[in-house]
Amino acid sequence: MNMLIDGLWTSASDGGTDPVLNPANGEEIAAVPRASAADVERAVDAAQRGSTAMAAMPAWRRYEILEAVARRIEENQAELGRLLCRENGKRIGETTSEIGVAARIFRGYAEEAKRVFGRSVPLDSIPGREKSLALTMRQPLGVVAAIVPFNYPVELWSHKVAGGLAAGNAVITKPPEDCPLAIIEVSRYMEDAGLPRGAHQVLTGGREVGEALVRAEGVQMIAMTGSTAAGRRILEVAARTLKKVHLELGGNDATIVCADADIEATADALVAGRFTSGNGQICCAVKRVLVERTAYGPLLDAVAARTRKLRVGDPMDPATDVGPLINLRGAERVEAQVRQAVADGAGIVAGGKRRGNFFEPTILTGVAPGTPAFAEETFGPVLPLIPYDDFEQALALANDSPFGLQAAIFTRDLGRVMRAYQVLDVGTVVVNHTTAVRVETLPFGGNKGSGNGREGIHDTLHEMSKEKTLLLHEVFGAR
Repeated sequence: MNMLIDGLWTSASDGGTDPVLNPANGEEIAAVPRASAADVERAVDAAQRGSTAMAAMPAWRRYEILEAVARRIEENQAELGRLLCRENGKRIGETTSEIGVAARIFRGYAEEAKRVFGRSVPLDSIPGREKSLALTMRQPLGVVAAIVPFNYPVELWSHKVAGGLAAGNAVITKPPEDCPLAIIEVSRYMEDAGLPRGAHQVLTGGREVGEALVRAEGVQMIAMTGSTAAGRRILEVAARTLKKVHLELGGNDATIVCADADIEATADALVAGRFTSGNGQICCAVKRVLVERTAYGPLLDAVAARTRKLRVGDPMDPATDVGPLINLRGAERVEAQVRQAVADGAGIVAGGKRRGNFFEPTILTGVAPGTPAFAEETFGPVLPLIPYDDFEQALALANDSPFGLQAAIFTRDLGRVMRAYQVLDVGTVVVNHTTAVRVETLPFGGNKGSGNGREGIHDTLHEMSKEKTLLLHEVFGAR
């Protein structure tokens, strides 16, 4: 498969390629270009022309293009789901569902393209300005670079590319190295729908491609989902050109389980939110479970019983519950984190073993605050359960993290729900449901090391546009 530069599907200028491997069996699915510095420069130059064409395009036409892409995604959902499963390793049901979500996202931004509203601001609250009026409008930023992670690549990319185009920008996509293929295929639909030349481009390759886009003078915004370390690096580099940066980064999401929670329903939610969703590779997955001590034993038993029944295997098999991690490096990293947790005093109740890229769903007990297993993000199917005695202690433990993406609370007590909502330093508090949830119409993002800004159909267009004011001095007649 080739990448897309200036309306042409092309190889890298120096001929470099990278293999795309099936993480379940190591099979090479395809080879894609490894973009060079010259390729990035050419794409940024083309994006200047593309951004001019997009800014001139009326909202109704942007709507038509994005709606056409949404329909094409729906028509090919099953095929795209299979392609994404092979390159990504998530279960076939999950990847097919992700494609459906992407279609909804494109359609949502198609509608929002028609609703990029400004404001009318009366100035008669200011002495001497009684006869004046101000108007505002939102305009495109110019060129947006979308840097996309491997875990939910098509869904997360859809927010960035559809949002950027709906706002009238040109977008350059840097897809994940491990799984760029479904993004490339949907990009073909975008070209077929009638985007101007250079309005959307795809640069495949490694992190040097992303860094070149961050450095580029001709890029006005970086929209990146990825690790906190990568986010810090982007902020450092982007500061030199003062470009806008939106980051959705890692998480160490805490779930607080109160004694009045429904144990069976809570256990189901924890298993789904940590093990059977994304093979545990989700920024907002259930990462730490804080359980009121009287409920700790029953909940641990319920979660362990469910976990031991999970089937680890081929993600293309509908009977599989947990597939492989994205690559061997990721699996070995999780294995090392579990070994460190055990060395720090944790016990393994279930799982704990790695087989190639596969890691067994693992339950840890005895994880102490301050240890890496408590404080750091584990990007894989590992679930620590930690007892607490006092609700305020649980809130403090939940906040005891450099991350602040999402949190959950399981309880029937509305007072506790509102207290958690008040004090937890996170972007979203979820009630009686797993943290591993994202609704495209809601603002999504976190605090602290989890990033900045919010992404969602009603929020992204503001992030990807700029506001301009028109001050009309004394336009009202004399009284």
